[in-house]
Amino acid sequence: MRHSKGVIMTAHGQTAKESVLAGLAVDDYGTSDERPPLVLLHGLTFDRTMWRPALGVLSRTQSERRALAFDLPGHGQSAPQESYRMDDVVASVHRVIEEAGLRAPVLVGHSIGAIVATIYATRHPTSGVVNVDQPLQTAGFAEFLHSLAEQLQGPAFPSIWNGFLASMHIERLPPDAQELLRATSTPQQALVLGYWDDILAQPASAMDASFESVQAALRSAGLPYLIVAGDDVDDAYREWLHQVLPQAMITVLPGSGHFPQLAHPAAFAACLADTAKWTLLTA
Repeated sequence: MRHSKGVIMTAHGQTAKESVLAGLAVDDYGTSDERPPLVLLHGLTFDRTMWRPALGVLSRTQSERRALAFDLPGHGQSAPQESYRMDDVVASVHRVIEEAGLRAPVLVGHSIGAIVATIYATRHPTSGVVNVDQPLQTAGFAEFLHSLAEQLQGPAFPSIWNGFLASMHIERLPPDAQELLRATSTPQQALVLGYWDDILAQPASAMDASFESVQAALRSAGLPYLIVAGDDVDDAYREWLHQVLPQAMITVLPGSGHFPQLAHPAAFAACLADTAKWTLLTA
């Protein structure tokens, strides 16, 4: 069920309808046309407002291109749900896309949103993926989380989360972007643990194995895949990526920390603009 909540206006004059689709809060920009629509998924504990600066810039070069940015389950203005395991979140994303009437969108995901986008692209019609600062080698992170499992599940959670937050280097962003993130972040223990349940519920060694099938499906499909990184990417990772996902492209927006879309909204908007051509590759 869809109902209108209001209209927002970006700094560059683009308007978006605020609504609810399939139970999730949405900013709905533009009108569907021959260009693949954009679906933007934020990272863990943040919300859809992180995309507004870049989408405002994008409106100057790709006026009225359809774009949908929404709060993932349990975030922002979206209602919580019983399970935040990856299969359930991907299913929620698909319900929104279906209800919005989008066909083969480009999925843009930041951090854990990029994992959602990547898995989504192997299950549903998609024109490509933009991965914002999310490594595709998962075993190391899984091992790290397992080493912290007891602390994450206990009263030490706030201090552990602050460590994760420090590693994102929000201080590198412009002051208004820093304020946006701090004002919208909701690091609730149950929410974070719910989204990490897939990792903590299985041995850390199983993560790479389970993600290999996802990479194989993307590789076989030749689906366009752009990685926008906030810092330089080392040669070893580039070589590994070339082996597992040869179609992957990497754009580095240096000095951004974990949020290149907020550190360099114009450059990031240019990355999004380039995806308008991806429909030709998948036609």
